[in-house]
Amino acid sequence: MTVMAYGAYAADTPLESMQIMRRAPDPHDVAIAIVYCGICHSDLHTVRGEWEGTLFPCVPGHEIVGRVTAVGSNVTTFEVGDLVGVGCMVDSCQSCPSCAEGLEQYCEAGMVPTYNGPSADAPGHTLGGYAQAITVNENFVLKIRHGEEHLAAVAPLLCAGITTWSPLRHWNIGPGMKVGIVGIGGLGHMGVKLAHALGVEVVAFTTSADKCDAALALGADQVVVSRNADEMAAQADSFDFILNTVAASHDLDAYTALLKRDGTMTLVGVPEHAHPTPAVFNLVSRRRSIAGSMIGGIAETQEMLDFCADQGITADIELIRADEIEAAFERMRKGDVKYRFVLDTASLA
Repeated sequence: MTVMAYGAYAADTPLESMQIMRRAPDPHDVAIAIVYCGICHSDLHTVRGEWEGTLFPCVPGHEIVGRVTAVGSNVTTFEVGDLVGVGCMVDSCQSCPSCAEGLEQYCEAGMVPTYNGPSADAPGHTLGGYAQAITVNENFVLKIRHGEEHLAAVAPLLCAGITTWSPLRHWNIGPGMKVGIVGIGGLGHMGVKLAHALGVEVVAFTTSADKCDAALALGADQVVVSRNADEMAAQADSFDFILNTVAASHDLDAYTALLKRDGTMTLVGVPEHAHPTPAVFNLVSRRRSIAGSMIGGIAETQEMLDFCADQGITADIELIRADEIEAAFERMRKGDVKYRFVLDTASLA
């Protein structure tokens, strides 16, 4: 099946309209008409070749919400007309220890990303959600329980939502704990919303004083301007957990010093250039940890979507047309978005 999409043929060329092929559903496949697709900073890094290994043509997009149009003969969990989502991966070996534990994102054979991953389909690698349709193995399709009026704002949950939810769950974040969220962007604003909903004391960190009111509105109990040395010093040795969402190289020591003994700072933002090496004494003096986390497994992603549906949580978005993607990329590079762009795929036609 030929569908319209938006992508790039090279790292130094603008995104443009193109036609791509989608396979007919195999017995275990679900065919989806894409309604909305979130625009992630990873899309920008990949399509511009800022991360190694971009395969062209590149059609980005891994925050997909749509409606089922057909199912394979063996599919029993989805029906035509269902509202569904597809996140950052569309396959894995489904047999290694990580997959067996529901941690497909850490598949030892390598999970297959929604775009820029190996595929038997043309053109030999996966093409993502800046498109009218996609066909995905049923094991990597998620149920959407939010109402249709919220679908555009649900799309970023498939990456920004699960990327922040997974570490909050893994480190057992809950009432009685003090949690810091570093960065109030696409990831960070979801981190604040989810941590607040989990009943913890939430402190948001931002480099910009003019973001304080917005962070409080998202659910933060307190906001710290990280460039203010006195405000930072007042938070020393007080955090059980810090979720660092910043996707730019920066000094990690400023935040590890804020952790209690046995506290952990988890990194979910991936910078273009490496962070400066953290000071070891800052870690060993309080048995502090620096960790990393990457999206979440399918079961955990479904848990997050259901939690958000129950709590009425969605992303704060700006809906755009396909011909606005280039401008959105430049605004995203400058941090000029509150807090996630979402593509209306109707504009692809």
